[in-house]
Amino acid sequence: MIAEKMKGYVANSSIIRAMFEEGKNLAAKIGAENVYDFSLGNPSVEPPKHVKESIIEILNEENSMEVHGYMSNAGFESVRKTIADSLNKKFGTYFNENNILMTVGAAGGLNVILKTLLNPGEEVLTFAPYFGEYNNYVANFDGKLLAVTPNTVDFQPNIEEFETKITAKTKAVIINTPNNPTGVVYSEETIKKIAAVLEKKQNEYNTSIYLIADEPYRELAYDGVEVPYLTKYYNNTIVGYSYSKSLSLPGERIGYLVIPNEVDDYDDVFQAACVANRILGFVNAPSLIQKVVAKCIDAEVDIDVYNRNRELLYNSLIKYGYSCVKPEGAFYLFVKSLEEDDKAFAQAAKKYNLLIVPGSAFGCPGYVRIAYCVDYAMIERSLPAFEKLANDYNK
Repeated sequence: MIAEKMKGYVANSSIIRAMFEEGKNLAAKIGAENVYDFSLGNPSVEPPKHVKESIIEILNEENSMEVHGYMSNAGFESVRKTIADSLNKKFGTYFNENNILMTVGAAGGLNVILKTLLNPGEEVLTFAPYFGEYNNYVANFDGKLLAVTPNTVDFQPNIEEFETKITAKTKAVIINTPNNPTGVVYSEETIKKIAAVLEKKQNEYNTSIYLIADEPYRELAYDGVEVPYLTKYYNNTIVGYSYSKSLSLPGERIGYLVIPNEVDDYDDVFQAACVANRILGFVNAPSLIQKVVAKCIDAEVDIDVYNRNRELLYNSLIKYGYSCVKPEGAFYLFVKSLEEDDKAFAQAAKKYNLLIVPGSAFGCPGYVRIAYCVDYAMIERSLPAFEKLANDYNK
């Protein structure tokens, strides 16, 4: 008999993953070219050539016992220093290797820092729409996730409601920009407002409230839009990063946490995070890929591919009568459902072999998420299906 807590997790298993599996099954029946699967944020751009070259170079030239062996729970010191130096160069920060903890992707990093910070019953805030797995990550440590209702005008966070939801039990706030599922980048003005509210509430409750920046999409920004680096605006900021999107390496599970010296109780927090990394069962981030990302610190995927997809899909859907805030980053469109019930709308889309994710999965009913990290040719083939779906509702 499985644990009672797991029964709830199984019953509420990710709708995104379920649709991904459904898409594979449908492709086997009718041919992959006839299925338009926009369900999963799985990068479609090849990793930079330097990634493969670095893997070969490391395996051929470095000490195999070091490459494949244990290291500090925080990761290889040389890798952490390389990352810190790169961040300092990009953002004018002052990090060193003792501010970087290598993690098993952003998901692993979020679980590490939540285990580090949360006591049972404490609250974590986030802004809807949000990545649904946050619910599970917080519940893993018996915390309570509370969502600020979405501002569907431009999907910048609702600051007024945010302030009212902070209580003496608030331990952390998770912020995700560029955002999954909207693609919206939170402006510097928004970040400053969030920081001001948090400073005020820390003083009011005489406590520490940590701002956790979940940043797997940082490099995926278009039209020259700047993504603010949050440690500059609020001392109690911890950054979680992943190379899953920026280097197209989701299966390698590699990322890091940035824990600045300015964070309250820095020494305790960093040491506890290292211990959490170990006792959660990660022990350390994958050793070979740590060394690879250090060698590829300046490598980038070609986001022009995603931008081309964005322009085609966004402009086409608007022409067909759909409504959507144009995304500034990531690789998602968050489109208003053509009926009130977003789940029914996503089901209706399947009639045309379109797989899209209901906004309810992100705490924002009435919308659907469309992941455009797919082949351009698939988008072209899918457009008649999107048009037919729109026509069904416009009769």
